[in-house]
Amino acid sequence: MGLGIIGWIVIGIVAGWLAEKVMGRSHGIVTNLIVGVIGALLGGFIASNLLGLAVGGFNLMTLLVAFAGACLLLFVLSLVKRRA
Repeated sequence: MGLGIIGWIVIGIVAGWLAEKVMGRSHGIVTNLIVGVIGALLGGFIASNLLGLAVGGFNLMTLLVAFAGACLLLFVLSLVKRRA
């Protein structure tokens, strides 16, 4: 079962919020949603293409992949911000 738009929003907000807490950032709900959804795309790409994992649906694995992608996104953005 795939995720609908509401599912992506929920996963995105939760993943973005968790990444924000782990990475020591402070954002609003909209930024958490954006970071979480982009992180889900990034994490899904890495999980499926580089690790060979099948990720999808509304489950814990999807949340973990989105969370890992969101953390990676925040880490890369902090590196870019330091260099600028």
